[in-house]
Amino acid sequence: MNNTSSLRLSKVAEAEFPTQFGFFRIFGFKGTAGTRTEEAVVLKMGEFTDGEAPLVRIHSQCLTGDVFHSLRCDCRAQLEIALKSIALEGAGMLIYEHQEGRGIGLLNKLRAYELQDHGADTIEANEQLGFESDLRNYELPGAILQYFGLKAVRLMSNNPEKVEAVEKAGVRVVERVPCVAEFLDSRAVYLRTKRERMGHLLEDF
Repeated sequence: MNNTSSLRLSKVAEAEFPTQFGFFRIFGFKGTAGTRTEEAVVLKMGEFTDGEAPLVRIHSQCLTGDVFHSLRCDCRAQLEIALKSIALEGAGMLIYEHQEGRGIGLLNKLRAYELQDHGADTIEANEQLGFESDLRNYELPGAILQYFGLKAVRLMSNNPEKVEAVEKAGVRVVERVPCVAEFLDSRAVYLRTKRERMGHLLEDF
């Protein structure tokens, strides 16, 4: 199924990007649809040949996890699993979307944390703040995959909605690669909510 979105994609920058995981190239992209503008960063390792299905991770920004090492969520753990897996294969791509807190923004996410401290799960907290459980949109990653000419990928994700979004963009998901973080008591409720209420493909724990 082809993506019929009106999103306009533009590459704004590209540079060498050495990391502790290996050598990448970093790309900056901007997607515009009407009055909505979204930004994303891509870390790409290696070159992709025609017909190849590289390892791809679509990762939503999480300042508290990715930067401050929060153990309330599994975001940083998933980010590191993805980068290590790409480096091990010597090729792959990580798309880092600017969609903090499942799309509600950083400060609203902190307000949701406060509600969670009083017994709400992540879905209930978002709804009490007047938001849907997940406001993320995956049009931009789909357009980025098309930009790189990818026809098929191995998608590193536990979220069926990401698989659906990639295939809607006209890119075949030949394999869903699990990206499962270590179980910790501090993120037990968070993970159970993702599995039981959001349909994420996580093993029992």
